[in-house]
Amino acid sequence: MARFAAATALASSLAYVLPAGDAWAQAQAPQKPQERMVVDARELVYDNKNNAVSAVGDVQILYQGRTIEADKVTYDRASKRVIATGNARITESNGTVITGDRFNLTDDFRDGFIDSLRVVNPDKTRFTAPRAERTDGETFVFEKGIYTACEPCKEHPERPPLWQVRSARIIHKKSEQTIYYEDSRLEFAGIPLAYIPYMSGPDSTVKRKTGFLSPTFLNTGPLGYGVGLPYFINLAPNYDVTLTPTYLTRQGLLGQVEWRHRLENGSYNIRAAGIFQQEQEAFLAPPYGAGDNKFRGSLETSGKFFINPRWSFGWDVAMSTDRWFWKNYRIKSESISSTTFLQESISTAYLNGQSSTAWFDLRGYYFQSLSSTDWQKQQPVVLPVLDYDKRVHKPSFLGGEIEFTANVTHLTREAAAFKELPTQSTYLISTPYGSLYDGCAIYQKSTCLVRGIAGSVARATAEVSWRRNFIDPLGQMWTPYASVRADIFSVSPSTTGYANANVSSIADTSDEAFGRVMPAVGLMYRYPFVAKTSFGTHIIEPVAQVVARPNETNSLRVANEDSQSLVFDDTNLFEWNGKFSGFDRVEGGSRANVGALYTGRFGSEAYANILVGQSYQLSGRNSYAQGDLVNTGLNSGLDTDKSDYVARAQLSPMKGLFFSGAARFDASTMEAQRIDAAASYSTGKFSSSISYGRYEPQPALGIPRRREGLGLNGSLEVAQYWRVRAGVLFDLDKYKYDREVWRNTYEAAVLNPAIAVPAYPKTGPLQTASLNFGLNYHDECTVFDVSYTQSYADRALSGTNNKDTRTVMFRLELRTLGEISYSQNLGQSTAGDGVSSSSSR
Repeated sequence: MARFAAATALASSLAYVLPAGDAWAQAQAPQKPQERMVVDARELVYDNKNNAVSAVGDVQILYQGRTIEADKVTYDRASKRVIATGNARITESNGTVITGDRFNLTDDFRDGFIDSLRVVNPDKTRFTAPRAERTDGETFVFEKGIYTACEPCKEHPERPPLWQVRSARIIHKKSEQTIYYEDSRLEFAGIPLAYIPYMSGPDSTVKRKTGFLSPTFLNTGPLGYGVGLPYFINLAPNYDVTLTPTYLTRQGLLGQVEWRHRLENGSYNIRAAGIFQQEQEAFLAPPYGAGDNKFRGSLETSGKFFINPRWSFGWDVAMSTDRWFWKNYRIKSESISSTTFLQESISTAYLNGQSSTAWFDLRGYYFQSLSSTDWQKQQPVVLPVLDYDKRVHKPSFLGGEIEFTANVTHLTREAAAFKELPTQSTYLISTPYGSLYDGCAIYQKSTCLVRGIAGSVARATAEVSWRRNFIDPLGQMWTPYASVRADIFSVSPSTTGYANANVSSIADTSDEAFGRVMPAVGLMYRYPFVAKTSFGTHIIEPVAQVVARPNETNSLRVANEDSQSLVFDDTNLFEWNGKFSGFDRVEGGSRANVGALYTGRFGSEAYANILVGQSYQLSGRNSYAQGDLVNTGLNSGLDTDKSDYVARAQLSPMKGLFFSGAARFDASTMEAQRIDAAASYSTGKFSSSISYGRYEPQPALGIPRRREGLGLNGSLEVAQYWRVRAGVLFDLDKYKYDREVWRNTYEAAVLNPAIAVPAYPKTGPLQTASLNFGLNYHDECTVFDVSYTQSYADRALSGTNNKDTRTVMFRLELRTLGEISYSQNLGQSTAGDGVSSSSSR
C-alpha cells in the first residue's frame, strides 16, 4: 500500500476506531504542538475482533518530544498498551536513543517493558540489558545490566568494550539524576577485575551533585600508606564545599576542606589543611625540618572580582605552619612557584585596571621560603608595588606615540641577604642562618654580594617618552625617540643584631632620600631589502640605533632589588630603555646598537630567521661596567666599550621540524659565552626534542664554574591509543661529590681547623641530573598513565643525607565513573624535604 503522505489523515483514521479518551484518538483534536501526536507509516491494519490497530512499515510516531520508530506498532485498546517490534527505537527529547527487540509501553510511552535494551545517551554513555522496565516515566530498571562509556569496536562490535560495569541491577532515577549499581563487577576487556557490592553516581545530566569523589592513594616513608576520600557537598548552584579526610598509617588523619563561592561579579575560594602528627620523629628537627611540631597545617585563599569591565581586584594568599608542610604531605598549592633549585610560596593582593591604551596595577607581595637553605628573615615584604602605563597615539602636536610610565615600590626585610663571592675551590656548608664558611660575616665589597639590605627601601619612578616612525621615498624607516625619567629613592637601613650588623655602611646611606634624572634622545634606522628568487623570498634588514644619555648617578647608593637579573641577548639588543630588567638601575652614557636581520620564506612551510648584532659605548660612563651591590652588569658582555656579539637563528626546513638557537660571543676571541640551542621534530605518531645550554663562569656575580646541560625528550605512539615517553637531563659540568666517602671528614675539618680539608672526588663531567619515562593510554573513555621520575641529588649540597628522589605515579581515569591516582616515593628523600633519613624508604 502506498505510504500515507499526510500524517493528519492517518491520525484521523486512527481516531475513527479509537475511543475519544485515548491518547491516539486525541491527536485529531486541536492541541498545543508539543502535545499532538503525529503518526506516519506505510499502511494501517485494523483488527476489530481484537480491538486493535497497527501501523506497519517504517513507522514513525512523534509525541511529547519523543520519537518512536519500528517496523510495526500495535495499539491494544483494551489494555491501552503500545507494542513496537522490529528495529524498535525511541529517541527522547534530550537526545537519548533507546533501542530494543520489543517495546511494551503505555499509550503515553512513559512506562513499560523493553526486551534486549540498548541505550545511548547524548554523552555517548551506553546501557544494555536483556530486559528493562521504566516506571513513573522517570525510573529505568535494567535487569542484568551493563554500563560503559566506551564506544564499540567498529571492526568487531561483538567484542566487549575496554571496560564495563556488569550489575545484577542498574537503576536510573531521572528525578534524582542518579544511577545505582547493585552487585556489580568492573570488567576490562571482558575480564572481571574488581567486585563492587554497591555504588552510585550521577547521570549525564548532572553538573554538580553531592557525593563522594574519586579516592586518592599515596605511600611515602614518613607518612606511610594513605588513602583520601573527598566528599563534595553541593550547597547551592553558586557555592559548595569539599571535605577530604586522608588517613595515613604513620601520621594519622589529615583533614582538608575547600570552600568555593561564585558571585555575580567574581568568585573566591578558601582551602585549609591540618594534621596532628603521630610520629614527629619521621621529620628532621629544626632548622632542617618540622619534627618538633605536633600540629602542622596550611591556609590558602584566592579570589578575583570585577568592579566594572575595566577594573578588578583579587588576591592569592597562602600560609603554613612550616616551609615543608605542603611537600611533606603532598598538598598541591597554587601559590607555590618552584624550579629545580628554588621554591617559595608567593602571596599577593592586587587592584588592576586596563583599557586599550592604559594599564594600572597595584599590589603587594609576601614570600615564604620553602627551602631549608633560606632564612625567612631575609625575605622581603613588598608593599606596595604600583605600575602605570599610558599610551597616546598620534598626539596632534607631535604625531607618533607618547608613553607615560610610572612605578612605585616599597619593601622591607629584617635581615640583610648576602652571598659570598666563591672561588672554584670554595667549600660551603649552607645553613638557614648563613654559611659556616661565610666570607661576608663582615661586609667587604671584594668578597660580598648584597642581595638586599635590612630595613626599608622605597623608590618612585616617572617617565615620559615619545617616538615616531618616518618612511622616506626610498623605503628607509627612521624612528626618532626622546624621553625623560626621574627617580626618587628613600633608604632606611636597619642595624639589627643579625649577621653583618654593619649594614648601614653597605649602601653608603643613613635614613636619606636622593634622586636622579635621566633624559635621553635617540634615533633608529632600518632599511629592508627584499629579493625574490626561484627558491623563496628574502628580506635583509640592517638596523642601527643610537641613544644619548648623561652618566648614570648613584649606582653604588642604590639598593638594587628589581634589576639583579641581566642577560644580554637578541631580545634586548634594541631596547630603548636599556638592558636592565627593572627600574632600580638605568642605562647611562651614549650607546649605539647595530645589527642585521634576515628573514627567508621557502615554499609554503619552510622559513628562516637570523639576527646578529653588537652594542657600543660611544661616550660617557658605561653603566654595565659599574658594579652595584650585586655587581649587576659585570660579566654581562656589555661591560666593555665594544660588547660581545649576540645572535639568534630560527630554521624550519619542513613541517614539524624546527631548529632554534641564541648565543653570545666574546668580541675579542669569539669564544661562546652563552649558548641556548634546541631542536624538535613532531608528527602525529612521534615527537622528540633536544635542548642544550652552556653558560661560562661569571666570577663577579658569584658563579665561578661553567654551567652546561643537555636535555633529551621524546614520545612515540607504539599502537593505537598507546604512547611511550622518556626524558633525561644531563648536567655536563657540575662535579658531584660522593658524600658517603668524605662528608664526615669534611664536616670535622669545618669545626677543627687542625684537620685538613679533604679533596673531593670527581665523578666525571657527564652526570644525570634527572630522568623520567612513562606509558600512556588515552581513548574516548579511558586515560591510563604510569610514570617514573628520578632526580639525582647534588652530593655537594649540605644537610643530612642527601639522596636521589625516585617517584612512581599511577593514574587511571574512567570517564563518568571517576579517577584513581597513586604515587609512591622510592628510596630516601632529599634533605630539603625536611625528612628524617630513618623514615625514608
